[in-house]
Amino acid sequence: QVQVVESGGGLVQAGGSLRLSCTASGFHIASYCMGWFRQVPGKERERVSSVNSYGGSTVYVDSVKGRFTISRDNAKNTVYLQMDSLKPDDTAMYSCAASGRSYSCEGDWRYWGQGTQVTVSP
Repeated sequence: QVQVVESGGGLVQAGGSLRLSCTASGFHIASYCMGWFRQVPGKERERVSSVNSYGGSTVYVDSVKGRFTISRDNAKNTVYLQMDSLKPDDTAMYSCAASGRSYSCEGDWRYWGQGTQVTVSP
């Protein structure tokens, strides 16, 4: 049974840090591009970051470049999102997903977690 579980969210003051984890079961993340997405009620979901299955290519949305770092540990079947210098605008539900487009990370986001809430206070 496929499962994706996020953890590490919480309440933090602006300027603080959080590290999100995403652990998968039922499939091996080594064969998938892995991504982090976020959504605020009333707004479209946006892809925050992704890393291809080879680990050699990472992508970040402009608003988090230089502050967030995505990494993967295929042996642990886990993906991480280190978030530093957090801002109130980073407040959202963060979800992890796996794409079958293992190299390009474009579309085919087939496995999703339930999400973990990140709240950044001013």
